[in-house]
Amino acid sequence: MGEARQYLLVMKLQVMEKISSLPGMLRPREKLAAQGASFLSDMELLALLVGSGTQKSGVERITAEILDLLDRSSGIPPLENLTAIPGVGAAKGTLILAALEFSRRRLCPGRRKIGYPRDILPLVDHYSDRKQEYFLCVSLNGAHEVIAVRVVSIGLVNRALVHPREVFADPLSDRAAAVVIAHNHPSGNLQPSPEDRVVTKKIKAAADILGLGFLDHIIFGKDGYYSFLEHGEL
Repeated sequence: MGEARQYLLVMKLQVMEKISSLPGMLRPREKLAAQGASFLSDMELLALLVGSGTQKSGVERITAEILDLLDRSSGIPPLENLTAIPGVGAAKGTLILAALEFSRRRLCPGRRKIGYPRDILPLVDHYSDRKQEYFLCVSLNGAHEVIAVRVVSIGLVNRALVHPREVFADPLSDRAAAVVIAHNHPSGNLQPSPEDRVVTKKIKAAADILGLGFLDHIIFGKDGYYSFLEHGEL
């Protein structure tokens, strides 16, 4: 396990340990019943699906490992990848895959079309509460319909190191016509940093060379978003 991945796993475990020590009404099941599913974090929702841990691997670690796998996967992972996680047997693995596939069919029966920067937000806003920067790339076809949303890199605390080859490797395999990139600001400050502007220029220059449309770079958080396109910076 790489240093960055190990760091992320520790951070996720710390979040789960805090959850497990909360009083009753603030625990995931009670919180969902009182406030609704949309108020739960990814970790809390996944903990409800996992249910319980084992003697060797508690629910906190299992949940953190599964979320790490999902973050690194470009789609729904195969069952064998889930069951390779200690504490995830066939029953838990198939339950999680069934929940993911059912959600995909019910909520995304067709390809979502992107007309405005805000149309990207439902695809990425579940990363808003993460403690590190998640740099994402959305592949689009010629009709600006979403092909895939992928995590390109995960930064440590507040920085994500991104290279154009990492951004465009999968969109080229997708035969995408255009891309939108996005990343969260854990601080809540949605203004671009100098590094954000440098990355944007590098990605745009690479997209022009490859003949791909570079539609926007969106910085998002819990309280809104910043669009380079809307601010006339593309």
